[in-house]
Amino acid sequence: MELKAQILNESDISRMLKRIAHQIIEKNHGTGDLCLIGIKSRGVPLAKRLAQNIYEIDNNIIQVGELDITHYRDDREKSEDAPVLTDTKVDFDIKGKTVVLVDDVIYTGRTARAALDAVLDLGRPQKIQLCVLIDRGHSELPIKANFVGKNIPTSLDEAVAVRLYEYDGENSVAIYTK
Repeated sequence: MELKAQILNESDISRMLKRIAHQIIEKNHGTGDLCLIGIKSRGVPLAKRLAQNIYEIDNNIIQVGELDITHYRDDREKSEDAPVLTDTKVDFDIKGKTVVLVDDVIYTGRTARAALDAVLDLGRPQKIQLCVLIDRGHSELPIKANFVGKNIPTSLDEAVAVRLYEYDGENSVAIYTK
């Protein structure tokens, strides 16, 4: 793959996450009964950063969970057994809460659909919202993010690479051609 364009740097990502934190607080009229669940892998550090930003704005600690959707994906063979969530870490009850699912990129919507199924297996939240750093278009399902850092229209022969310090040693977003 060849680098086409560097879209965001560290300060851009930081600014977007602060803006999204404000939007989450505003849309939900505060932080009561709010929790964040990051979709593995890069959604997890983004959820933690959002929780820190919300704390700095609203002085409330927001619970953060980690969601592994591997066994919920529709591009894997289904088994008769119930899915086993080996890497899901949601150590709090989501019943009656507003759950904000956090991911790095929304593309076809299939990851978000799998995350919805996984969350509903954890309990019955009052509301589920979706937050993504990048919306690149090309949705195949009627799923749209409630909170978006940046819309980046892409072609089908391009890939969006989100690099986060926790995994990659840097914070950036770039478009590559395949």
